[in-house]
Amino acid sequence: MIFNLIKVKRFFILLMVFVLFCAIVAMAPNALALDTITNLKTTANTGFGNGYTGKQNDPSTIIGKVVGAGLAFIGVLFLILMIYGGFTWMLARGNEQEITKAEDLIYSAVIGLVIVLAAYAITAYVGGIFKQ
Repeated sequence: MIFNLIKVKRFFILLMVFVLFCAIVAMAPNALALDTITNLKTTANTGFGNGYTGKQNDPSTIIGKVVGAGLAFIGVLFLILMIYGGFTWMLARGNEQEITKAEDLIYSAVIGLVIVLAAYAITAYVGGIFKQ
C-alpha cells in the first residue's frame, strides 16, 4: 500500500515536471522574438562597429582598456581568494586556528575589493569632473 502511494507521488511529480518543461518549451519562441536579434546587432554595431565615433588609439581609450583589464583581473583574484578561504574554512574540521586563518583571508579579500572599487569610483567621479 505505502509502496504504491510512493509510486503514485513520484508519477505525479514527474508528470508535473514534464508539463512544466513542455510549457517552457512552448513559450520559448515567443520570448525569443525577432526584435531581440535586431537589438543585439544594433548594440554590437554601436559598441564595436559602424556607430563607434572615438579613436582607437586615443590615450583615454587605451587607459580605459588597461583599467578595465586590471579590474577584471582583480575580480578574478577576489573570486579565487574567496573560494580558497571557503575551502579552508570547510576543511578546518573545528580547528580554531584554521578557521581564524580562513576568516581573516575572506575579510582581507572583501576589504581589498572595497578599496579597489572605491578607488575606481573616485577616479571615475574626478575624471567626469575634469572631462566637462
